[in-house]
Amino acid sequence: MPSLISPRTKILLASAALVVWPTTANAQMLGTDWSDLDEASAPAEDADAPAKRERTRRAEVSPYLEAKQVFLADLDDGGDVLTYSTLAVGVNAGITERNAEAQVNVRYERLIGYSSRVRDRDNLSGLARGNARLGRNVSVEAGAYASRARTDNRAATPGTFLGNQDNVSHVYSVYTGPTFAAQLDDVSVASSLRAGYTKVDNGRAPVLPTGQAAVPAFDDSVSYSAQASVAMQPGRLPVGWAVSAGWNREDASQLDQRVDEKYLRADVTVPVSPTLALVGGVGYENVEVSERDVLRDASGAPIRTADGRFVVDPASPRLNAYDSDGLIWDAGVLWRPSRRTSLEARYGHRYGSDTYYGSFSYAPSERMGVNVSVYDTISGFGGSLNRTLAGLPTQFNATRNPLSGDLGNCAFGTTGSACFGNALGSLRPVAFRSRGVSASMVTSAGGWDTGIAAGYNRQKYLSSALGALPELEGLVDQNYYIAGYLGRDLDRRSRFETNVYGNLLDPGFALAPDIYSIGANAAYYRQIWRGLSAGAAVGIDSVKPEDADGDVSASALLGLRYSF
Repeated sequence: MPSLISPRTKILLASAALVVWPTTANAQMLGTDWSDLDEASAPAEDADAPAKRERTRRAEVSPYLEAKQVFLADLDDGGDVLTYSTLAVGVNAGITERNAEAQVNVRYERLIGYSSRVRDRDNLSGLARGNARLGRNVSVEAGAYASRARTDNRAATPGTFLGNQDNVSHVYSVYTGPTFAAQLDDVSVASSLRAGYTKVDNGRAPVLPTGQAAVPAFDDSVSYSAQASVAMQPGRLPVGWAVSAGWNREDASQLDQRVDEKYLRADVTVPVSPTLALVGGVGYENVEVSERDVLRDASGAPIRTADGRFVVDPASPRLNAYDSDGLIWDAGVLWRPSRRTSLEARYGHRYGSDTYYGSFSYAPSERMGVNVSVYDTISGFGGSLNRTLAGLPTQFNATRNPLSGDLGNCAFGTTGSACFGNALGSLRPVAFRSRGVSASMVTSAGGWDTGIAAGYNRQKYLSSALGALPELEGLVDQNYYIAGYLGRDLDRRSRFETNVYGNLLDPGFALAPDIYSIGANAAYYRQIWRGLSAGAAVGIDSVKPEDADGDVSASALLGLRYSF
């Protein structure tokens, strides 16, 4: 039967045939870590990338040793200067083979302090993503993340995590799972399964504003996600269609909280022109969030462990924190005038209320990219972090703060950015509904690599009024952020980089002030001899609660790295 649809329309509909819920746009990231400057940067991902990878196989492993001296001055306290040393070992590795791709950036650091204000401590940070093809239709992927994060967003913490560590925790997250994709005549079949684990190790208790009660931090959770879809691209029919189902679950140790989400839906795509289509879907969804009560003392106060977390009462009945059961639907438009430009926007009903989501991507060349994402999800902290990690590409270069060595919240690449800041906003132990928008623009031209990311995230917490944290029921916190990056190779042996950031955090608690954080840093790297390079960096950071005095600090470092 001859096709009634033009080839251009087929491309448009094929891109929408398997769309169920749009996800945050993620792009390849550009390296800003110390490295041998003779090495070329990874190329941008484009439509010909699979063929290029077929022709270019590589396996690069670069372990290194690093030593640096850091100086930190408190500009609001008489200019008191602290100094400490760090010794670090790490590895950057990238593999691109016919049936496998992987990228690893991991670093272990030992801080050696010289006063009671800067204590000795260890820090493990890293980011890894990989994918391996096991057969014609089956592959397996995995990812891991380790970093430091603010424990409670009511207490101030500089963006560099230098100096005072009263409100800093260590976060670790891993996930893995198989995927299946096959083409049966005109019908596409796809499925995926993921399992993840997330753990938070608390640091010292945060110093909260007067009148604010401490909330225990997230401990650990196990999360699962399964999706399956059957779809037909246009050709035999004048429209595209898809039927899909999914299940997401997270079990957290604190309060024995459980997030259980199931859905079944059908989608259709109706062409209006060769570049424009109407899209819509309808289905059924069931989302339940529940928890248990905690053990209490004779006065009725919750019993806590030594690190401040609650002791769950295993005999307590499950307490309902959120329940949404019924019809879901959405409708919108899909516009794709070329393979480098795509826009999707939808409005509908989900989670018992109106919902908006969509995405926009524009890559006019390999040296420029614009990405925008609007999202609406329900999950716990572990599930949110696993989802962000799973959205990263398998080829990236992690960006790090030159002064602290920590992974940056936002990483820039030649076609976009990926940000972990929303997932790490605050380590509260209850689930939440997260809604917001993120946008980024990156360019690479004239020897300069530049990027900017901005966004807004709103989290509404889901906790039982009958449980141990009734104050979190319906609490809403908000985060506005912006981050910028600029880098340039000055010659074959030297490089300059600078980063700026800004945050406005509204913790949502009564009487808890908004917190403003801004900062900037700059670094210069110089290759001295073969694998030996030197670096110098300076930075300034300011943290200010609303209607209160803030803290301003300046920092600097000198360091050496040897890459094997």
